[in-house]
Amino acid sequence: MGNRHEDGVRARLGEMAARDPDRKRFGASTHRYALAPPLPEAEIRVFEKTHGIALPGEYRSFVAVVGDGPAGPGHGLMPLTVPRPEAVEEWAVDDAWAEDRLPGRLAAPFPLTEPLPGRLGTPVDALTRGTLMLAEQGCGSFDRLVLNGPYAGQVWQIDPDWGGFVPVSPGFRAWYTDWLAGP
Repeated sequence: MGNRHEDGVRARLGEMAARDPDRKRFGASTHRYALAPPLPEAEIRVFEKTHGIALPGEYRSFVAVVGDGPAGPGHGLMPLTVPRPEAVEEWAVDDAWAEDRLPGRLAAPFPLTEPLPGRLGTPVDALTRGTLMLAEQGCGSFDRLVLNGPYAGQVWQIDPDWGGFVPVSPGFRAWYTDWLAGP
């Protein structure tokens, strides 16, 4: 994702914000159609080394070139390395963000060998190892980026009560651009 893509993302976010000044679109009141600055390459490398992972290329490129959230699907793209600013009200998703960064969690093998639709009988913690939370969709449903194994790079949605844990996009770029293309 080079500068052309960054310019396109920022232009589209500006259009979306102009068409939704009252922030009525789902999640807009949280992310406000704003992008944080991109992360320095050194900060991304430290994150990867600390967690023993290599971020999937499309996501890595986005946070390095376009921005580190928050504008994005659901209630917005979660930041990679620094929690949301203190100025934002406390939100249950902050605990999930911190849990993802516990030692060994991101490098753990992704436990699923196939999608798991329906109500989940397995604790969410056991299913989400080896994934990074991208966005909260509401009511305990999250979009997560698979970091390793045969599904690495795919975006899966976990909805423990109704939808199970299933793929929603073949990659970060498609997931994000599908959101950008929305109303």
